Amino acid sequence: IALALMTGLQGELRDRILGSMAHVYVWKPGGLADYRAEVKTMLAVDGVVGAGPAIQGKGVITYGQAQTFINLKGIDPELETSVTDIKSAMQQGSVAALAADGDAGPSGILIGRQLAELLGVSVGDQVSLLTTQGTLSPMGIMPRPRPARPVGIFELGLQEFDAEWGFVSLDFARRLVGADAPELIQLRVADINAAPEIAARIQTLGDGYIAQDWSELNASIFSALGLEKKAMGLAIGLIMMVAALQIVASLILLVMEKSRDIGILKTMGTSAARISVIFMMQGTIIGMIGTLAGAAGGFAVSWVLDHYRLVSIPQDVYQIAHVPFVVRLEDVALVVTSALVICFLATIYPSRQAAKLDPVQALRFE
Repeated sequence: IALALMTGLQGELRDRILGSMAHVYVWKPGGLADYRAEVKTMLAVDGVVGAGPAIQGKGVITYGQAQTFINLKGIDPELETSVTDIKSAMQQGSVAALAADGDAGPSGILIGRQLAELLGVSVGDQVSLLTTQGTLSPMGIMPRPRPARPVGIFELGLQEFDAEWGFVSLDFARRLVGADAPELIQLRVADINAAPEIAARIQTLGDGYIAQDWSELNASIFSALGLEKKAMGLAIGLIMMVAALQIVASLILLVMEKSRDIGILKTMGTSAARISVIFMMQGTIIGMIGTLAGAAGGFAVSWVLDHYRLVSIPQDVYQIAHVPFVVRLEDVALVVTSALVICFLATIYPSRQAAKLDPVQALRFE
């Protein structure tokens, strides 16, 4: 159950992060004047299945009396859907609505569900965006709020994106941030585990490409989760050791209770090795029954906890509202094998004590 919890938490968090962001980010000194040519270059790299430009910036979004900070991301609506899961995450509106930038009124923006609830905004309302890019005045550069119209509301499943991010068109992002061209290319790869290798390969293409993959950008959180899983595995091992001590104690008591029977068997010619095997088999059978029953019970409990989403966690800390429980075959095999080995080792001492029992001493008072 413990390993299913940690595996599920890691997997769910990883999938949501990779659905919200690109697998590899590529920069180039001097910017990307012709991002479409750069996209074609990146798509030619083996393992890359999607590519799209991006411009990033920060600002303040205001609606009525409500206002909050927002991370702005300028995208190409056609290419962004091949890089992130923004299309399938749309709750209202569509990504394609960004293509009609400023055709009829204010430019469009896609905002997260939690951000929309915080501001009380619906699709079609008008919000105000304030960035550091302003206009020249006698007082110097003065920030100028720009109107925008929410054309879609998305829910990527991560609080970091749903409560803080907004997507706009590339042209609108240029005006908001003051960028002449997209600053980076986002990539999606076929195998997420090959992302570091692909990033390293891109840096050897020339033209000064700089690439970072998702595992490098999120190293701290996955390192912490990995450490938690190792610590939980250690705790499980200690629990099994305690259970093994119970087997040792019960077998020692059994040897004491069966000393008369052991003495009779030895006087009838039963070897010490045979006596030892009998108690080893008994301890191993006890361990097998307990291990299999525990594994079946753990699988059932994990299924119930995952199916009914019974374990809730702070979303502002872990980015997800509940813990999924994922039972992997390799985890089950590891736990069952470890338990059986520990149970077998626990039978060695009591069985040797039984084999050493002197039949004369066992039958003296019988």
